[in-house]
Amino acid sequence: MIQPKAVVLLSGGLDSATCLAIARQEGFACYALSFAYGQRHRVELECARRIAEAAAVARHVVINIDLRQWGGSALTDDIPVPEGGAGTGIPVTYVPARNTIFLSFATGWAEVLGARDIFIGVNSLDYSGYPDCRPEFIKAFAECARLGTKAVDEGWHFNIHAPLQYLKKADIIRRGLELGVDYRLTHSCYNPAPDGRACGHCDSCLLRHQGFVDAGVPDPTPYTDAP
Repeated sequence: MIQPKAVVLLSGGLDSATCLAIARQEGFACYALSFAYGQRHRVELECARRIAEAAAVARHVVINIDLRQWGGSALTDDIPVPEGGAGTGIPVTYVPARNTIFLSFATGWAEVLGARDIFIGVNSLDYSGYPDCRPEFIKAFAECARLGTKAVDEGWHFNIHAPLQYLKKADIIRRGLELGVDYRLTHSCYNPAPDGRACGHCDSCLLRHQGFVDAGVPDPTPYTDAP
């Protein structure tokens, strides 16, 4: 039986690793797509490589784009990464249009592969301040992808899967553990130390650590300063 193909956005973080495991469990031949976009937490790319290798994906591609050219985010500019928990509104760690850019690349590759399915690990509960993680955006992008590709003339559409959309971090971790995800391979910190250890204080570290606490399992993350 020929497996259907899917492009899976793989950052190297906890969510995307779980999303990849779900795509595999659903029977897809997975093509992992990562981005070196000028992010300060570039260590996540090595994690993405290891995750892709452990998952035996069909292919793993890393695209180089430099979003530091215009910055506008604490992840791509000389803006301090906030510590102590998420505030209100859109955080400074939001990278303008990042998921729009990433999904556009994924759509292009999927079209070439003949894939109809794209997986993205967005979550609107933990990251509701990020407009490109909300279900309205995912639904709208799917229609944009249809209208902007040969799908519109050939009568088919892309399925943009966001299986983590309404899950809390603890539920994501539990699901990943059920599927055999090794979270030691993943990285979530926005402001890691030079040796790659997580800071333990940024919003992403705090969300990650609390997720393990709530899931009732040990947090395997090496922190510079544990939350």
